[in-house]
Amino acid sequence: MLNSVLDEAYERVRHTGPERDGWLSNHVPMAAEALVRHGHERAVHRWIDAYADRLEERPRGIRRIAADEWRDPLGDPVRTGDWLDLFDRELAGDPWRDVLARWWPRLLPGIAAGATHGVIRVGHAVRALLDAETAPRVTELGQGLAYWAARWQPLAPPGAGPYPGTDARSALDAVPRVPDQRFGIRSRLAQLADLDRWPAVAAAVPGDAADDVPTRLAAVVDAAVVRHGTHGYASPVMLVHAATAPNAVLRTLPALPPALWQPSLAAAWAATAAVTAAYAPAGARSLPPAAGPELDEVMARALDTGDAHAIKFIDTLSDAYARSGDPALLAVATRSVEQIAAD
Repeated sequence: MLNSVLDEAYERVRHTGPERDGWLSNHVPMAAEALVRHGHERAVHRWIDAYADRLEERPRGIRRIAADEWRDPLGDPVRTGDWLDLFDRELAGDPWRDVLARWWPRLLPGIAAGATHGVIRVGHAVRALLDAETAPRVTELGQGLAYWAARWQPLAPPGAGPYPGTDARSALDAVPRVPDQRFGIRSRLAQLADLDRWPAVAAAVPGDAADDVPTRLAAVVDAAVVRHGTHGYASPVMLVHAATAPNAVLRTLPALPPALWQPSLAAAWAATAAVTAAYAPAGARSLPPAAGPELDEVMARALDTGDAHAIKFIDTLSDAYARSGDPALLAVATRSVEQIAAD
């Protein structure tokens, strides 16, 4: 899908930074791609106008990151400008698929970067590039990769297994909760290492091993989407990432060598489990019996809220609905947008 509005949106924020106020993510590129995807091109520039006062200038580099010295500055947000410069050079010299394949296994262990926004931004950029390869989309991929590298954050390691397989919904039900949920995501994720059950849960990637990776990963996304409808009330915005992070990985698989698919599945599941452990409440709330309005209407409501997380969640939920046609997802969509808007 060649869409000049999306390229214009990328150009508008090309010289802005990936964060604001110290650590909050710049959501313009992700929300713009989702809005265009769902036929709201005319609203994109208006939405950016309303968001513009939250944008900050692109950070300047401190010193050049040499090609063979990337490990030391990995996860150092002070070097964000250097990472942006590095990926500008990388993508000027090699095709974007080659750059992605080179850096994906380096960045994947730090999938929690920026509360998973690093991988999510990359996933949106890759989906846009798979539709049409344009210069603004290539640049946006580089900025997403740079953000991921600058905020690279590994999770507590899983166990070695083997572990029994289970379906994704049951696997999410088995995720333990971190004991202290008073503070932000970095404080919560740090507690995973102290959870006795975390190694087993993180390593037990759900699904039948006989199924292919996209099928298993889609099941994780679908389970996280449904769970937002029943458990999202505790932290509607943050629990969105339990679904959008693995969906970003799923969207990226077609652009990756198949050898990287299995580790991508494992990392995506770990991210979903980690966000669930960090923010899920102790109990569920039942969904209303009514299916709710069609997704086009719910996306319009998400747009009306102005909230990027609502837009991105309905974008991911739309993928799940396309796979299953489950009318219960319409009820999830309505409830989740209402909860995110009120958060």
